[in-house]
Amino acid sequence: MIPNKALVLGVFALTAVTSLCGGEDIEADHVGSFGISMYQSYGPSGQYTFELDGDEMFYVDLEKKQTEWRLPLFTEFTSFDPQGGLREIATAKHNLGILIKSSNSTPATNKVPEVTVFPKSPVMVGEPNTLICVVDNIFPPVINITWLTNGHSVTEGVSETSFLSKSDHSFLKIAYLTFLPSEDDIYDCKVEHWGLDEPLLKHWEPEIPAPMSELTETVVCALGLTVGLVGIVVGTIFIIRGLRSGSASRHLGPL
Repeated sequence: MIPNKALVLGVFALTAVTSLCGGEDIEADHVGSFGISMYQSYGPSGQYTFELDGDEMFYVDLEKKQTEWRLPLFTEFTSFDPQGGLREIATAKHNLGILIKSSNSTPATNKVPEVTVFPKSPVMVGEPNTLICVVDNIFPPVINITWLTNGHSVTEGVSETSFLSKSDHSFLKIAYLTFLPSEDDIYDCKVEHWGLDEPLLKHWEPEIPAPMSELTETVVCALGLTVGLVGIVVGTIFIIRGLRSGSASRHLGPL
């Protein structure tokens, strides 16, 4: 559970646009947020990430002091020295101390997060899948996201992104759960945040169509066979009529 609401947040972000052309009416095709760093008094904790078009490219693990790429394939083309991120976090921590004194420790305003849960692909019994829990409108960026299966906490097959920045200065976070769908299991994405009076459970259960009974399958097959036979008979009748009509025309000859 997340304790008291006293929180002061320092956010320092540098946003660069890949289109460097001048002109007020030019719109960029892509937006890269380079070196988004934040540090807050709760925890204390911080984060340093790189983003492209709202997707996390990598973050610096502050405890392990190493760069963690969202897609390992990226390491084949580029690299990033984690010391750069650590220096930015140290600067943010220093500046936060100054802001706390000048603001008289004014607490942050809590927003109410919005939660959506959906599967990565169409659900089939016995076919591996991934549940996605999108938590939007997060501020301040302190949150607990956990998964429940049939009311029990799940710790295996779970992962989540870092906090993703938004233009309104709130944050987005995405949690994942790999699972094997069955007709009996139900799932919940549990969200705890200061903007909620109590933990929020976003419920999801697979909507698997019931298999047809043997009687239904027999009726469907019989109807299909009947329609097919009717089509053959009707087609044969039209062919015979056509042949007779052509033969009669030849016998009559020109008038």
